[in-house]
Amino acid sequence: MPSVALVRHMLREVLVGREDPEGFFAMCLSILGHQETLSQFPSIIKPLSSANIHLHSVLTSIYQEYSSKTEDDGMELALALSLLEMKDQQMSTSNNDDGPSCFDQLDVVSKPQGKNYSQVTPGGGTNTYLGQTGTEEGPPHINQKTGQHKNTHLNSDAKKTPETSQNPQTPGSSASLSQPGIPHKEDQIMEDVNQSDKPKRSRNRRQRRKGTSQQLVGLPCSPSAPPPVVLWFRRDLRLCDNPALIRSLERGAPIIPVFIWSPQEEEGPGVTVAMGGASKYWLHQALSCLCASLEKIGSHLIFLRASGVGNEGGSSLHALKQLVKTSGAQTVMANALYEPWLKERDDVVVAALQKGGVECRMLHSYCLRDPYSVSTEGVGLRGIGSVSHFMNCCRQNPGSPMGVPLDPPVSLPAPTHWPQGVHLNVLGLARMPRRKDGTTIDWAANIRKSWDFSESGAHTCLDAFLNDGVYRYEKESGRADASNTSCLSPYLHFGQLSPRWLLWDAKGAGCRSVKFQRKLAWRDLAYWELTLFPDLPWESLRPPYKALRWSTDHSHLEAWQQGKTGYPLVDAAMRQLWQTGWMNNYMRHVVASFLIAFLHQPWQKGYRWFQDTLVDADVAIDAMMWQNGGMCGLDHWNFVMHPVDAAMTCDPYGSYVRKWCPELSDLPDELIHKPWKCPASMLRRAGIVFGQTFPERIITDLEEQRTRSLQDVALVRREFGQYVDKRSGCDLLPLPARLVSEALGWSHSDEAVVRDGKQLLLPLITRMEFKYQHEEPDTDVASNPYNAVLKGYVSRRRDEMVAFLNERDFTTSVMYESAQRQERLERDHRKIERLPPSPSPCGRAKRTPTAKDRFSIVPGEAVTLLK
Repeated sequence: MPSVALVRHMLREVLVGREDPEGFFAMCLSILGHQETLSQFPSIIKPLSSANIHLHSVLTSIYQEYSSKTEDDGMELALALSLLEMKDQQMSTSNNDDGPSCFDQLDVVSKPQGKNYSQVTPGGGTNTYLGQTGTEEGPPHINQKTGQHKNTHLNSDAKKTPETSQNPQTPGSSASLSQPGIPHKEDQIMEDVNQSDKPKRSRNRRQRRKGTSQQLVGLPCSPSAPPPVVLWFRRDLRLCDNPALIRSLERGAPIIPVFIWSPQEEEGPGVTVAMGGASKYWLHQALSCLCASLEKIGSHLIFLRASGVGNEGGSSLHALKQLVKTSGAQTVMANALYEPWLKERDDVVVAALQKGGVECRMLHSYCLRDPYSVSTEGVGLRGIGSVSHFMNCCRQNPGSPMGVPLDPPVSLPAPTHWPQGVHLNVLGLARMPRRKDGTTIDWAANIRKSWDFSESGAHTCLDAFLNDGVYRYEKESGRADASNTSCLSPYLHFGQLSPRWLLWDAKGAGCRSVKFQRKLAWRDLAYWELTLFPDLPWESLRPPYKALRWSTDHSHLEAWQQGKTGYPLVDAAMRQLWQTGWMNNYMRHVVASFLIAFLHQPWQKGYRWFQDTLVDADVAIDAMMWQNGGMCGLDHWNFVMHPVDAAMTCDPYGSYVRKWCPELSDLPDELIHKPWKCPASMLRRAGIVFGQTFPERIITDLEEQRTRSLQDVALVRREFGQYVDKRSGCDLLPLPARLVSEALGWSHSDEAVVRDGKQLLLPLITRMEFKYQHEEPDTDVASNPYNAVLKGYVSRRRDEMVAFLNERDFTTSVMYESAQRQERLERDHRKIERLPPSPSPCGRAKRTPTAKDRFSIVPGEAVTLLK
C-alpha cells in the first residue's frame, strides 16, 4: 500500500543518518495509525536485522516499549484525541472568538508538508521531537518524508496571557528528561499551519533552512503545572538558535528568564578589564532589546544585581539561590562561558545548586567548538598559535556535530507569579559621568547613532553583508574607506547572533570566502589560547619579552588614545574608535603597530584601552591579538604596519581620513596621509596650522624608533638565553600542563605530576628580523634584511595582471602563467642545490632575500628540557 511504501522510503533516511529512530517511529504512527503500526512495524524493519543490527535493536526496543502500554493508557489516549476533535470543531464553526482557548497555545509545532508527526502517548501527553540543536544535550530532529524541510509559523494574532490560556496538566505527564536526547511526556499537540501564514524570509535564510526546521511555541501553564525553569541569560542575548531556551521549552514548565549582573565576576581578575565602558553600554542596550523581544512573546526578563557574598561561588550563586527559593524552580538552564574565571564560577554554581537538589545545566553554543574539548593529539605542537594548526587539531579530534540552527519561539510559558527584580538602570551599565555643574556627559551619543543593538539588527547586518560585502571581503577586507567587512563582531560577542547561525547563513548564501569563514576559527582559537594560558590578558607568554624596557612617555600614550599623533591614518582610526566603538581589523593592526613598534609603549596599555572603548571588546580575542602584535604571543606575526605607507592598502584616496579628520579634507590624495610634506602655500589654502588645527607629529624619525625597538628585543633575548633555542634561534615557551600531558599521551589526571616536574620548553615561530638582530645586535633597521615593516600596496598586481590578460587573450594568459611557473621552479632548484639566487629582473624590487639560510629554519616539534 502507498503508506507502507512511504514508511519504507523514510526508513532509508534513517539508514543514511538524516532521521533518528524515535522520529521515524513517530512518523510511522502518524502515517499508519496505531493498529497498523502494531501489526506491520516488525516486518518493515526486518531487513535491518542483517543490514544494521544496532539500528534494528534500537527500533525494536522502541516498538516493544510502545506496544507494552496498558489499556488504561489507551483510554487516556482516546480522551486526548476526543478533546482535539472538539477543539477542531470549535475552530471551524467560530472564526471570531473573544480569546484563544487552551489549545491555541502550543509547545512545539512542526509542519512537514501536511503530516502530523507528534506521537500521542498513553497518559494524555505527546512525545514531540525537536530539531537537533548541535549540543551534547540536544534532542534529535525530525525530517520530512522528502528530506526537504520548511519553516512553520503560527498565526499568533490573538493576545496570549496566562489568565486566558492556562492548560491543566494531565496526570502522568512528565516534566523532565530521563537522559539527553530522549523525548519527554508533556501536554503537546501538533497543528498544521497554512503555507501562506509564514512570514517572508530572505533568500539566504531559506537556503539555510534546507535542513531541519521547527517552530517552538510555549504554553503558559496552570497553577498545577510543574516547577518553573530558570533561564539564565548571560552572553546569549537572543531568541534564535538558543540551546538553553530550547531545552527550557522541552520541560513543558513555566520559564523565568533572568539576567544577573555581578561586576566583580564579569570584569575578571586583576587588570583584565573584561567589561569596559563601551561594552557595558552595548550590553545595556542589548538587554533592553531582549526584554522587548520577550514581552512580544508573552514573557519578561527579570534583572537582578548580585549583592550576596560567600565562599561558594560568589554573588551570582547567592542571587540564583534566592531566585530558586522564591520561585520554587527546580531547574536552571544557561549557555556556557569559557573565560577561565567564569567557568570556575559556573562549576561552583552547578555543584552548589545540584547539592541543593536543583538541576543546573550549561549548554555549548558560544563558540563553534568547545575550547576545553580541543586536543593536539595526532597533530603535535608544531605551529601552535596559528589558525592552521588549530583547525588541524579540530579536524583530527572532532567534537559533537554542529547541528542545524532553529528558529525562535513565538511564545513562552509564563509563571503564575513573577519574581521581583530591579529596573535595568539599577544595574548601572549605561551610567554617564556628570560635570561639576550637574550636566551629563553623553559620550555614547555617536555610538547610539552608529548601531542597531537588537537581535533583528544583527540579522539585518548579516543579510546586508551576505548580499554585498562578502564578494569583496577576500581581497578588500582591509579597506577602511569602504564597507567590505561584516561589522558582526559585537553581535557575536554578546550572543545576539550565534556563530552556528552565521556559518549556516554564509554557506546558504553561497559564501565562498575562505578568509571570512576562517575568522570564526580565529575566534575559537583565541578562546582555546585563553583556556591554556589564563593570564593571557596581562602577562607576556614568551618569558624574555616580560623584561622589555618600554617607554615611560605618558604623553605619547595620551596622544595615541585621543587621535592626536600627527599621523592622519592613525588619528582617523583612533577617532573612529572613540566615536563609534569600532574599527575594522586592518586598522586595529595599524594603530597597534604604531603604539608598540614606533612609540614603544607596552602592549598591555593598548589592550586595556581597546577593552574600554570597543563595543565588541572580547578578552580572549583582544589579548591574543595584542600579544601577537606585541611580539610575545604564541604566533609572531612577521609584519609591522607603517603608519603612512599602510594607507596605500586601506585608504588609497584619502576618503577615510577626510571623514574622521575633516580638517585635512582639502589636501590632495597624494599628500593627505603626510601633510608635513605639503608646501606652505597649500597648507595655508587648506587652513592647516600644525599644533593648532592639526597636531604636530609626536615622533618624526620612524626608522630610529624601529631600530631602538629591535635593539631592545635583541638585548632581552641575550639576557634570557635559556629561552632561546641555540640551533634555530627560535623563542622557547614553557608549556602548560595540559599541553604536556597531551604531547606525552598522558591523561588529564596526570597534570599534577607534570606541574610538579621540570618545565618543558617548546620552540615557537619567531620573526626572522629578531633572529638576525640577535646575531647582529648593533645593526639598524635599514640594514636588517628581514625588516618586517610593510610598505602597503594599492592592489595585488599579479591578480590584476592575470585578470587583464585573461580578458584580452587566452593564449597570452597561458604564456604568462607558464612563465611564472618556470620562475618558481628555477628558484626552488637553486634553493635545493644551494646556489645563489638568480639576479632580480630589472624593475622588480624585492623586499627581503629569498635564499635558504639559517634564519628561515622552521622550529621543530621537539621540546627542550630546562635544566
